[in-house]
Amino acid sequence: MDFPPPQSPAQQGQGRSLPANPNVAIVGATGAVGVELLATLAARGFPAASLRLLASERSAGQRMPFAGRELTVEALGPDSFAGVDLALFSAGASVSRRFAPEAVAAGAIVVDNSSAFRMAPDVPLVVPEVNAGAIADHTGIVANPNCVAIIMTVALAPLHRAQPILRIQAATYQAASGAGAAAMAELRDATEAALEGRAYEPRVMRHPYAFNLFSHDAAVDTETLHNGEELKVMAETRRILAAQMPIGVTCIRVPVLRAHAIALCVAFAEPMPPERARALLGAAEGVRVVDDAAANHFPMPNEAQGQGLVLAGRIRQDFSDPSGRTVSLFVAGDQLLKGAALNAVQIAERLLGN
Repeated sequence: MDFPPPQSPAQQGQGRSLPANPNVAIVGATGAVGVELLATLAARGFPAASLRLLASERSAGQRMPFAGRELTVEALGPDSFAGVDLALFSAGASVSRRFAPEAVAAGAIVVDNSSAFRMAPDVPLVVPEVNAGAIADHTGIVANPNCVAIIMTVALAPLHRAQPILRIQAATYQAASGAGAAAMAELRDATEAALEGRAYEPRVMRHPYAFNLFSHDAAVDTETLHNGEELKVMAETRRILAAQMPIGVTCIRVPVLRAHAIALCVAFAEPMPPERARALLGAAEGVRVVDDAAANHFPMPNEAQGQGLVLAGRIRQDFSDPSGRTVSLFVAGDQLLKGAALNAVQIAERLLGN
């Protein structure tokens, strides 16, 4: 079951690029991804002529550090996008549906981190290492994919280019950061309480989070029995890879702060020796192979967090398929960086001078 595409904004300035020094706005600047967007723009030296931080009324007036100075958060409103060339949205689908078309109408290009426009046919869904060319088809909005779909396709795309993928089976191990700053705080508080032997009543998650794991907190579709996260990952992965292969996904929330991991079993049209898969991944943009069998050292969230590469390892033949066409591997990536903020900024960089 795929989600129906939302209504797309009016087509304005198809394929237009950003000026060399754009005026930038961040919508949802005080959230977990907003904070990372701010840090990523600074770390990569993005050439913003000005930077406007936008959030809810309750966050207005808050001051946030950026590149050695402090910026004041403004309340998001209909007139927030006057003079803005680039609007980076990370405030949820309802905010994006309301304000992204207004930003486009005011002359901005929107890079949206929510699910609002990901399946709209005239809104590109982009992972720059995978399908950067799709950015040229934008009509004012470019969608940032789901964090799992980003991390997964960075690793799968170089394999798929070399040998078409016929089927994907995935199990995800998703960090608290995917549910926002409040979930990260709850994991810290719940863990502290558990270590001290104190009772802790969950407030953000439905289940105890410390020393526990549970099915992803997205609502379960009563028809398919898949949760919303699983449905998103399946639909978006197909769209990013431009292929309609069968995909099965089980999404699990684990007590990790900010890096997702994914176990993958991938069937190809022809045999894919593990050595070839390892070489392809080792040469791929955005991937670092961590595959030291002798030391039992493979991708881990604590090594993935804080950097922008997707770690790939545990690359081996799946013995359940004697034809040699199926490979198993394990990947990990920082959900707040490559899974969200960094991917959005990379899209913005591609829009400069296109």
